[in-house]
Amino acid sequence: MKQTKVGAVMTADVVRAGYDTPFKEVARLLAEHRIGGLPVVDEEAHVIGVVSESDLMAHQAKAPLPYEPARRFRFPSLTPTARRYAAKARARTAGGLMTPSPVTVRADESVAEAARTMVRRHVDRLPVLDEDDRLVGIVTRRDLLKVFLSTDEALREKVIREVVENGLWLSSRAVDVFVAEGVVTLRGRLERRSEAEAAVSMARKIDGVVAVVDQLGHRVDDSRLKPESAAAHGGGEDWLRRL
Repeated sequence: MKQTKVGAVMTADVVRAGYDTPFKEVARLLAEHRIGGLPVVDEEAHVIGVVSESDLMAHQAKAPLPYEPARRFRFPSLTPTARRYAAKARARTAGGLMTPSPVTVRADESVAEAARTMVRRHVDRLPVLDEDDRLVGIVTRRDLLKVFLSTDEALREKVIREVVENGLWLSSRAVDVFVAEGVVTLRGRLERRSEAEAAVSMARKIDGVVAVVDQLGHRVDDSRLKPESAAAHGGGEDWLRRL
């Protein structure tokens, strides 16, 4: 199945900062471009960290109020998290503010893989790297949602082409495909149960499909057939490998 790659939906013109970029310049970049964070890169465009609005807020939260009395005693921060928070509160550059070891994605990875990474790592944006680990773009949750902007008719044609014709090697009329608001309904009667299951599985993997309604029937239940029996019915390992 052909899936949309991150490189096709990412923003190539990336707002970025260097390790020594001053605090105020980082704040200006975030405000001017209306973004919630930006990557920090070294001289060779390798991503070394990410600065977010929350990192800047940590700095501001630690600033003393005009009427607040000076603290005479400061207890050392014991936990790693507390120490990192205190360091960011004193930071004056992007290098001090940033979160190191950022979560990244490759330009040739699929949109689905990038979405899973975002959900698993609880991030809203991912710096995109090329084969040399250099920054070439950035992708946000909003970018990943672009795959759902295809029209129902375009999505229907894609399901027929990639699932029915190229996936199952059947005539385009072998399965009735209906699409409404991104929900794909498959109707018809195929020869084998495995074909029907494969059609539903492949349709679900197409970019832009919200859900699949399975209304497919089958003539032969080959789910319990031995491999030699499946081959006798026209199945076999070659057909399974194409899935």
